[in-house]
Amino acid sequence: MAVRRDSAVGEQGSTSSNKSRKSEQKVPRAEPLANETRTALVRRARRINRELAEVYPYAHPELDFENPFQLLIATVLSAQTTDLRVNQTTPALFAKYPTPEDLAAANPEEVEEILRPCGFFRAKTRAVTGLSKALTEEFGGEVPGRLEDLVKLPGVGRKTAFVVLGNAFGRPGITVDTHFQRLVRRWKWTDETDPDKIEAAVGALFPKRDWTDLSHHVIWHGRRICHARKPACGACPIAPLCPAYGEGETDPEKAKKLLKYEKGGYPGQRLKPPQAYLDAGGRPAPPLGAA
Repeated sequence: MAVRRDSAVGEQGSTSSNKSRKSEQKVPRAEPLANETRTALVRRARRINRELAEVYPYAHPELDFENPFQLLIATVLSAQTTDLRVNQTTPALFAKYPTPEDLAAANPEEVEEILRPCGFFRAKTRAVTGLSKALTEEFGGEVPGRLEDLVKLPGVGRKTAFVVLGNAFGRPGITVDTHFQRLVRRWKWTDETDPDKIEAAVGALFPKRDWTDLSHHVIWHGRRICHARKPACGACPIAPLCPAYGEGETDPEKAKKLLKYEKGGYPGQRLKPPQAYLDAGGRPAPPLGAA
């Protein structure tokens, strides 16, 4: 696990024994933010992103896909389930229905049976077949590469659109999911609660070219360390920069038990992850039904 322990636990004070050093081991709190200037906020936000980039150098979208259509469908299916479960389900879906035309004309009952493991399979069947029909009738079976076109598709909002634009088309975008919303507010990057306003506020802190990777870094951190109910503060690599330090477990050993990683020891849920992730020691997730 590529967590920088020097950042995660802070500097130890001078003591006369290892035992006392361990008992006094604390993560330094961030500086008070009451009078933080705009320039200071930008610098702090960008430093957090740089730190997270070191912790998650292989950050990537955690949905398997080979083309924009697959990513679009997988993103829609990921609602109220895990990316891992989607990745375990979509191979059979795309093998049988490789194009929008195929999925638009599919027998709903057959699609439902494939999507059953994802939960809400009837609603999701209606969503992906309806989406595929719109792609076929309005865009010639091709996923559009513009935000204004994507959000016209049934069931596609800005969050889904930016996932597709950033990862299938290489066009920068900020993905404001629940993890992203929680962390940027916890870090005092913004007080906004509306996703569109959060997107605008955070986007203004970073160069546009950084938006897609920033989204990955924040979302990965939210899934693995900075959880909603029990953030692992004592094992967090950006604790010295976090104004919310102390909301979660601060003891390093107890905090480590809260970390959420796969069996391989590295983040990642894809069946076919990027080579950089594999080179870092990560392992692919198991297929559906595997022990």
